[in-house]
Amino acid sequence: MISLFKFLSVLPLWLAHGVGWSLGWLVFAVSGVYRRRFLANVRQAGIHWRQWLGAVGESGKLVAELPRLWMGRPVRVLWDGAHHVEAALAVGRGVVFLTPHLGCFEIAAQAYARRYGQEKQPLTVLFRPPRKAWLQALVATARARPGLHTAPTTLAGVKQMIKALKQGQSVALLPDQVPPLGMGLWVPFFGREAYTMTLSVRLVQQTGATVLLTWGERLPLGRGYRVHVHPLIEALPSDGAQAAGVINRAMEEVIRRRPQQYLWGYARYKQPRQES
Repeated sequence: MISLFKFLSVLPLWLAHGVGWSLGWLVFAVSGVYRRRFLANVRQAGIHWRQWLGAVGESGKLVAELPRLWMGRPVRVLWDGAHHVEAALAVGRGVVFLTPHLGCFEIAAQAYARRYGQEKQPLTVLFRPPRKAWLQALVATARARPGLHTAPTTLAGVKQMIKALKQGQSVALLPDQVPPLGMGLWVPFFGREAYTMTLSVRLVQQTGATVLLTWGERLPLGRGYRVHVHPLIEALPSDGAQAAGVINRAMEEVIRRRPQQYLWGYARYKQPRQES
């Protein structure tokens, strides 16, 4: 499988995205469970079909672009809001980047590592280790690069992120990812109760870090990506549920800006699993 990834990594980005677009529509057509969840989520969010239709193909691009991003040549990346990153780093209390399942979240971390990770402060990204052994080795190798560290979704990983922030470094996580039971609260997301992680709130409250919203937009025709960065407008209250609500509303606002690149097929409203 690793050999296949290496082979696919040489594909030009426009071709990888073309294959991914077809893959996205194929899965949408043949998987009734996925299709029903996708459509239920867009209805819940009140998204018109003209706005979400492109997300069917974009979900396939998310998979097809990974070999190139993990093992291929660097891709073209533009920035929108880089001054927010530089201002936050200058404060020196650490930065918490929050990214929804929107666009290409891999490229946002890579772009930061390339631009800031070595000369200023490294970035630690929270991720759930794959269960398959071969994929664990692939992901560990692919994501390891100068200025970019990873932290597992365990207590040790949380401690690693807190330590990084206290040293003035940056961390990144996906706050719309359903956490294990006991690590979140039921908070509205697009008007429906969703089990929402509280880790992002805890990181900020314990360290005083700056919160920035970011996501990687796929540019058309494989022309690369644009990393968007915006400050969190609402202040985080001390109450955990209210603070998680602020973050969910911020994620909704970011998603509404480009709904055609959101991963609407993600099971956002599922019951949390019991952590083993």
